Amino acid sequence: MTAPVFVDTNVFVYCFDSANPAKLQAAREWRAELWENRLGRISYQVLQEFYWTGTQKWPQLRKEIQAEIRDLLDWHPIVINSEILEGSWEIQVRYKISFWDSLIVAAAKAASCRYLLTEDLQEGQEMDGVVVVNPFRRTPDRVLG
Repeated sequence: MTAPVFVDTNVFVYCFDSANPAKLQAAREWRAELWENRLGRISYQVLQEFYWTGTQKWPQLRKEIQAEIRDLLDWHPIVINSEILEGSWEIQVRYKISFWDSLIVAAAKAASCRYLLTEDLQEGQEMDGVVVVNPFRRTPDRVLG
């Protein structure tokens, strides 16, 4: 069985971004693959950021974005608790990344994910056992085998 994949906000945002067809297609391919294999993981932080970003960019898609978020609740989002928060501070200092990115990495680690799907961090970098994968440079079959 392939390891779980934590999905960052930008992947869900690009699932709605018709202005960037290549990223839209890649994001949808990843989302479909993770749904089918039940390997997708997220946190409430990701859902909140997705809602905020999506509805700011496309207010006319508010209902569709809300429906997507309701569906993503089936992924049992990680709740940011004190342990994850404390861990994120250590990750932030160790890897010299933003607080928000460190919170994502800490949540991915808490969800026992091997991979973190994001374009916001360095491709291939490993942080506390979580490997960064840029979803717009690597396809699911190249990562999940």
